[in-house]
Amino acid sequence: MAELLLELFSEEIPARMQAKAEADLMGAMEKALGEAGLKWKLLAACSGPRRLTVSITGLSERSADVKEERKGPKVGAPEKALEGFLRGAGLSDISQAEVRSDPKKGDFYVAVIETPGRDAKDIIAEAVPAIIRGFHWPKSMRWGEGDLRWVRPLQRITCVLDGAVVPFDVDGIASGNEVEGHRVHGRGPYTVTGWEDYAAQLEGAGHVKLTRADRREVILEGIGKVCAGAGLEWIEDLGLLEEVTGLAEWPVVVLGDMDPDFLSLPPEVIQLSMRTHQKYFAVNDAKTGKLAPHFIVVANIDAADGGKKLAEGNSRVLSARLDDARFFWDLDKAKPLDEMAKKLATIAFKAELGSLGDKVERVAALARELAPKVGADPDLAERAARLAKADLVSEMVGEFPELQGVMGRYYALEAGEPAAVADAIRDHYKPQGPSDNVPTDPVGIAVALADKLDTLVGFWAIDEKPTGSKDPFALRRAALGVVRIVLENRVRISLLGVFYDMEQRYLPLTKTKLEQYPMAIKSLASVKVPPRRAKPSLRTLYEYVLEMASDAQSRSYWSQCSELLAFFADRLKQYLRDQGQRHDLIDAVFALGEDDLVLITRRVEALGAFLGTEDGANLLAGYKRAANILRAEEKKGALPENLSVDGALIDAGAAQEIALHQTLGQVRHDIEEPLKNEDFAAVMTELAKLRGPVDAFFEHVMVNDEDEKVRANRLALLADIRETLHRVADFSQIEG
Repeated sequence: MAELLLELFSEEIPARMQAKAEADLMGAMEKALGEAGLKWKLLAACSGPRRLTVSITGLSERSADVKEERKGPKVGAPEKALEGFLRGAGLSDISQAEVRSDPKKGDFYVAVIETPGRDAKDIIAEAVPAIIRGFHWPKSMRWGEGDLRWVRPLQRITCVLDGAVVPFDVDGIASGNEVEGHRVHGRGPYTVTGWEDYAAQLEGAGHVKLTRADRREVILEGIGKVCAGAGLEWIEDLGLLEEVTGLAEWPVVVLGDMDPDFLSLPPEVIQLSMRTHQKYFAVNDAKTGKLAPHFIVVANIDAADGGKKLAEGNSRVLSARLDDARFFWDLDKAKPLDEMAKKLATIAFKAELGSLGDKVERVAALARELAPKVGADPDLAERAARLAKADLVSEMVGEFPELQGVMGRYYALEAGEPAAVADAIRDHYKPQGPSDNVPTDPVGIAVALADKLDTLVGFWAIDEKPTGSKDPFALRRAALGVVRIVLENRVRISLLGVFYDMEQRYLPLTKTKLEQYPMAIKSLASVKVPPRRAKPSLRTLYEYVLEMASDAQSRSYWSQCSELLAFFADRLKQYLRDQGQRHDLIDAVFALGEDDLVLITRRVEALGAFLGTEDGANLLAGYKRAANILRAEEKKGALPENLSVDGALIDAGAAQEIALHQTLGQVRHDIEEPLKNEDFAAVMTELAKLRGPVDAFFEHVMVNDEDEKVRANRLALLADIRETLHRVADFSQIEG
């Protein structure tokens, strides 16, 4: 068994690409060597700022010989069939094939293809260059005069099998057995014979931590140490931690100081400036829990003075960044939010939907309408909506787009706006991801819902819907945000009602302005109008045409509303599936035409609990049986149009039929009040009473009676079962 070490050494690989490149290289090696017939015990990979490494232990030294039999055409088959067989089997003449006999099919040809095994060294020498040339990077480059593309110029290829170099060449770079360490502390080069030697030399004299896990651990230990010594708390930032893990080969954690005067800036500005521009971690004072005038930097060098000069240099750089931020902050505070909001009319939102100013007007109107339904003050909701996007034209958000909403809150507080308005400005973008919280204040809820619903209805109105995996306007995220806000705050709204009410806000954007089209105006004379509008004026004709266009659009709009509701159903399935609920139950409840997400969820939860019981499972089976019989009859066209139960015919029937009829009537009556009160647990309790009578009916009563009237009556009874259960959900949508 052999050991393989492969290292691809280049200039700096962007941190965000390293983990995936590591996995991709390992996968490519696994595929190439596996397809070539090699086996191994352990395959591992690691990555760093300048290198991708793969180590394989227990590798077979040679691939196995392969013998394959390929069946061909019958003896005496047409020439074309024989030619195709020879070509596919790699034979030059039919005499090279064997003739075999089958008692039923007669004689036929068989090609015995023997492929001898190959040395691992030859397989690797062929596979690695192909992997390098075909490797995919999100962004790549060429350099010099070669054709090779890599993320950054590839400088060295180390490929050693059992201590010996596997010779090959890629674009003038010959494979070898040397590696390079840290640029400052241990450049080398070092000659290596395998993984253990490689790791020992690089992590020793070479001062390189090879694995991401090891570098991450060093960084976390260093952060803990410097924070404990200075009475600070690290503001956890796992995203930045992953990034700096990919920036330093030999990470050294250093604590730096910043001018305390900068603490007058909003803490989010300081943290973002540290994170975005400098890759620094922010820290809080352990006693107060507030942002401290310090930062943590992860260096790639172990300085002789313990990092003092390094910290001072980074502090000067940070001060320059924060001076810019303070300039933006002072400049923005001098402008009233109302004045900023006026500039939104000059910023395009979407051509067919107008400007950002147009969107703000629609959101403000909808927020006022939604406010009473979520317990918010309508005036505050409308005010917050009108100011929610104003900070998009601020200098600070222009520099740091991630602070949209956050800066608006600070500017609102500086201007003396109510806290509820300021918080709503910050929160109306939430939730921006599965881990983000939803707004909880009523004003924030109203504005957040209005903003997302406006976007969704608007893009549906112009037929810009997500397709496949493409969702350039993040409409799926917006819909899931609405679902989470509604359910987590128990907001009771009718989605269809909101969709239809919003129609009027979009009609002016899509109506044809006839005065811009002379030919259209000339053709007005040919428009047929009711007699009461005989000899109409041009203005009357214009208004009438728009009225007709509106009616047509309204009809189309209802279809779009239905599609949008189905889109919400998919997002609700995603949300409830994460909560452990079944998707088919959501379909069953949505089929009733419900558009109140809270009500739908409560029905789904109660239905799921009911079907989890023996009574529920058996009643579902009884429903399926009844529905299948009715479906079969409907296909024959044998069911009367007005199918109803005749009590006199039931009285003459079996006792089980009488019991089912009576129980159905009682249950239908008894579920009305709980349905009205949304007491779905009580509804399910009543439905459970049907289980026994339904089972007994199917066990003792023959539906297809010889008497046509009795048969029709029993079919009507089955229809009653279906109708009664459909008062709760469409059981035909339920699996099982």
